[in-house]
Amino acid sequence: MFRTPAEAYDRHVGRYGAALARDLIAAAGVESGRALDVGCGPGALTGELVTVLGAANVSAVDPSPPFAEACALRNPGVEVQVGVAEALPLADASFDHVLSQLVVNFLRDAPAGVREMRRVTRPGGSVAAAVWDYGGEMVLLRTFWDTAVALDPAAADRDEARSMAYSTPGELGELWRAAGLEDVRVTSAVVAADYESFEDLWYPLEVGVGPAGAYAVSLGPDQRAALKEEFRARLGVDDRPFSLTARAWISRGTDPSR
Repeated sequence: MFRTPAEAYDRHVGRYGAALARDLIAAAGVESGRALDVGCGPGALTGELVTVLGAANVSAVDPSPPFAEACALRNPGVEVQVGVAEALPLADASFDHVLSQLVVNFLRDAPAGVREMRRVTRPGGSVAAAVWDYGGEMVLLRTFWDTAVALDPAAADRDEARSMAYSTPGELGELWRAAGLEDVRVTSAVVAADYESFEDLWYPLEVGVGPAGAYAVSLGPDQRAALKEEFRARLGVDDRPFSLTARAWISRGTDPSR
C-alpha cells in the first residue's frame, strides 16, 4: 500500500497533507525546539516543521524506503531514517515535540508506538498525532467505502471505519493516556483538497495506494469499472475541477517530568 511512488501518494490523501500538518503543528504547540516526524511518508508534515523550526531542528522516520527517500529529497538538511514507530532508532529524550500524521492506525502495535514516541520526547515536551475521521467526515474515504460495500457487502471488513482502530476521539485519547501522557486533549481539524477532475482523484486508487487502492486493484476489471462509476456518481463530480473536505482527529499530550 505504501511502497508505491511518492507522487501517487501525493495525489491520494497526500493532497491534504500540508494543510493538516499545519493544524497538527498548531495543536502540538510547536514554536521552537527540535521535532521528530514519525511515519513521515513523502514529507508533508516534515516540510511544514522545517518552515517553523528549520531543517537542522527536524528529524523524520518512515518504514517505507521509497517514502523516506522522497522525504529526504524534498527536505534537504533533515535527518531522515528508515525505521518503525514501535522501535524508533533514536535516543531517549531527544526531542521537544514528536508528531505523527495519519500513521497511528497503521502501526502493528499502536500502544508500543506511542510509548516510543513518549520515550524520545523530553520531559515537558509534546506528543501529538492526527488520524482521519474514517467513520464520518473524511469525504473521500467515507464515500469510497460506502460505495464499495453497496456493491460488494464483503468489503465491509475492509472499510477503514471498521478496520482502523483509534479513529474516534475516545479511542485516541485513551491511547495517549495509556502511554502515560498528561494533559491529553483531542480536537478536530477540517481540511480540503482540490482535484482537476474525477480521473485525477481515481488515479492513485487505480495504482493501489492505501487500503482503498489495495481494495480497488484486488477487483476484476468489470467490478473495478462498476466501483469507479458508482463512486463518481455518489461524489457527484465529473471532468471539472472540484474540492473535497476531510476531518481529522488530533490527539495531543505532554510528557510528564521523570
